[in-house]
Amino acid sequence: MQSAWQRFGVCSSCLKRQLSDFIKWQKGLIPGWIRSIYSETGKWERNYGLETRKKVEKWWLPRMKEQFCKTSETDKSRQKFYVLSMFPYPSGKLHMGHVRVYTISDTIAWFQKMRGMQVINPMGWDAFGLPAENAAIEHGLHPANWTHSNIKHMREQLDALGLSFSWEREITTCLPEYYKWTQYLFIKLFEAGLVYQKEAMVNWDPVDQTVLANEQVDENGCSWRSGAKVEQKYLRQWFIKTTVYAKAMLDSLSDLPEWYGIKEMQANWIGDCVGCYLDFVLKVNGKETGEKLAAYTYTPEAIYGASHLYVLPDHRLLHANSSLKEVLQSEFIPGKDCLTSVTAVNLLTNQEVPIVISAKSAFESYIDTKIGIPSTNPEDAAVAQNLGLSFSEVIETLPDGLETLINSGEFTGMTRQEALKALTQQAKNKGVGGDLTSDKLRDWLISRQRYWGTPIPIIHCQTCGTVPVPYEDLPVKLPNITTFTGKGASPLETVPEWMNCSCPRCKGTAKRETDTMDTFVDSSWYYLRYTDPHNSDRPFNKALADYWMPVDLYIGGKEHAVMHLYYARFLSHFCYDQKMTKHKEPFYKLLVQGLIKSQTYKLTTTSKYLKREEIDLTGTEPVHIKTKEKLQVTWEKMSKSKHNGIDPEELVEQYGIDTLRLYILFAAPPEQDILWDAKTDAVPGVRRWQSRLWSLVTKLIEARTSSTVPNPQLLNKKEKAEAKKIWEQKNLVVSEVTSYFTKDYLFNAAISRLMGLTNVLSQASQPLILHSAEFEDALATLCIMVAPMAPHIASELWKGLAHVQNKLCTNHKWDDDVLHQSWPKVDPEYLQQPDIIEMSVLINNKACGKVSMPRQVARNAEEVHELILQSELGIKHLQGRPIKKTFLSPRTALINFLLQE
Repeated sequence: MQSAWQRFGVCSSCLKRQLSDFIKWQKGLIPGWIRSIYSETGKWERNYGLETRKKVEKWWLPRMKEQFCKTSETDKSRQKFYVLSMFPYPSGKLHMGHVRVYTISDTIAWFQKMRGMQVINPMGWDAFGLPAENAAIEHGLHPANWTHSNIKHMREQLDALGLSFSWEREITTCLPEYYKWTQYLFIKLFEAGLVYQKEAMVNWDPVDQTVLANEQVDENGCSWRSGAKVEQKYLRQWFIKTTVYAKAMLDSLSDLPEWYGIKEMQANWIGDCVGCYLDFVLKVNGKETGEKLAAYTYTPEAIYGASHLYVLPDHRLLHANSSLKEVLQSEFIPGKDCLTSVTAVNLLTNQEVPIVISAKSAFESYIDTKIGIPSTNPEDAAVAQNLGLSFSEVIETLPDGLETLINSGEFTGMTRQEALKALTQQAKNKGVGGDLTSDKLRDWLISRQRYWGTPIPIIHCQTCGTVPVPYEDLPVKLPNITTFTGKGASPLETVPEWMNCSCPRCKGTAKRETDTMDTFVDSSWYYLRYTDPHNSDRPFNKALADYWMPVDLYIGGKEHAVMHLYYARFLSHFCYDQKMTKHKEPFYKLLVQGLIKSQTYKLTTTSKYLKREEIDLTGTEPVHIKTKEKLQVTWEKMSKSKHNGIDPEELVEQYGIDTLRLYILFAAPPEQDILWDAKTDAVPGVRRWQSRLWSLVTKLIEARTSSTVPNPQLLNKKEKAEAKKIWEQKNLVVSEVTSYFTKDYLFNAAISRLMGLTNVLSQASQPLILHSAEFEDALATLCIMVAPMAPHIASELWKGLAHVQNKLCTNHKWDDDVLHQSWPKVDPEYLQQPDIIEMSVLINNKACGKVSMPRQVARNAEEVHELILQSELGIKHLQGRPIKKTFLSPRTALINFLLQE
């Protein structure tokens, strides 16, 4: 027999704790009777105010982390879901962009867990890089101390947001146990012939004393970080031959789903892969110089018709440490095509052709050396004719229009397409080029002349040349430098006891490479390390990588959708070719989130950005308090320098974790920018929704703690019809929200639909709340669907529902917390009934009712238009009125009629 307390939904343990506190209060042992939440006291608070919200989040935050965030050992019999958000640089402070991307990944992780998937949602730190080294120089700290201190703080910030990361998989790229394997992959690339060193013109930052990628130089030719005017200079640099994989990476884009325009950006970045590079050795006065040169041709099949090699006036042969520099400079006349005494021997065909310095200052795209083939290029023919260069015609057109090769050695008689395939394959087999690539791509320059990066595992020996560090000697650890000046060449050159070493081959004296790697190398394979983060024998276990890969959903900013994505795809293709993985492509779906922008205020006269306390916002237009000057107001990405940043911790304190999460998800679809303005309807709207959810659970608790025992048979015909509508609405919302979570990740639309279900339940009559299983089930289902987005309030709401007495639904695991519930499915009976939906009708953007129609019709604008006009609603509101335009929503059941005034 139930006790009176049990009938009122209070568990005995909570009651004992509550009575104990009451007795202590009476004895004066505690200062006052503090009302608290149900999970803590067994007493339900009727209103979800500020105090209750704080208590709910304080209670559930550690419990969620403890109970739900740990991933067990990989069970390969279960279906997996790998959600990955781009890992951050540990700057020491989260910004709203971090909050947005990690809220999205956290929501999807919870959703997929509730669907029964085995989920990982890992987090780590892109911890090498120039900012930490600059901070060390500025503050007299070691970059490691700076970095690890920032990581500790940022991890605390992430935990404070209730994010369910798989923390046992955490990686940090500046730790030797990670960069050991970055070095291992570098050596694999070196052994595959995909790493080389050459002199190249680079972007040199004179302040940060390092090389910059083109993308790190702004439109004014200044460094993106220091602001210094970038210099062009020649340095001996390390490169990775990413161009070798260009064609494979371009072709495999077609195997991937739509990436919100990013596939097109990748394809455009790579370019049309129609030509290739071929290798030549250089000669002067008939003698080989020992130097090699790779030159590009758009028509490799016509290589036997080459007349010359064409180089630009700023080519490294004329300016770097080349033995040919003086000869070429003496023969160069600006503005003219200059025939030189230097010749080049094709390592595939053994043909010898002269080098010509071009009159042009630039060729197409990024190439600086190309092969002149008069048979296929009129410009090349003109140069050859003007300079009196001999060449062979190699293309013959047959009467049927088919083009075949002549005067082309073993390739003679082949069609151009056949010759292209055969010749490039032979070049690849001989290791002298031949990989189809575009003229837009250059190989990946990875050298950085700084300390805080992965050491390049190469030893330079005068006898043996360039020698990779043996695998068993990895990692090559960074020496402990305590003083940073930011001046001179690589800081590693200041540590002779580290730099001087023995050659692993001949055991003679040698020197270590002092350049470190671009941090993009660290992030080009981190997604694979997450699959097996503690492996000390190899970068990752193939079986684990094959199970978890590819990443099912990769989430990050659009600014990383070209370079980082290109490098990550390259390393994945390489690992596939090395039989380290079974998947070529690393990421299946990509979700690119927009920026969070805030208003900036700057002076028109000086373009100086102002702080909020410097601005008078009381008038019709903002003005500078000091000078009364009117200000330029724009929406820009949040930034400290622009004084428009918002501290996530302040927002959590002001609004709470769940409100912040819901706002982030509700304000706009993920790919769109959010214009942050807390005065808009979004923040108050999601706060009101949370209060309405709390009110619904309160109504059910109070109804079921009355003396009346619930009995569905007591409902009258009208109430039963109302219950059926709730059941139909619940099933429709389950179907739509599940679709939003799995297809386009339209969380704003999902929240909208859940708000709609909340409104339907809020209108339920008292008898329905008391006696209806449909109301109880719909409310429980609503809480479950809210949980991935607002887990704290949903967890507390579920506790309240779970302790309601005389429950009518048995299809939920009431003893388990809400995040352990199964994601709702549409009831089979609902699927068997006629597929009817309710189409919301708007007239001039104002809602005026709904019209039922078959689901299969609901996506046809013309049919929907006609059905609405013929309906009772259409006859009443639209008949005889001129319709200017009709808009049928592609994502929700909604149509908007715009009428002429």
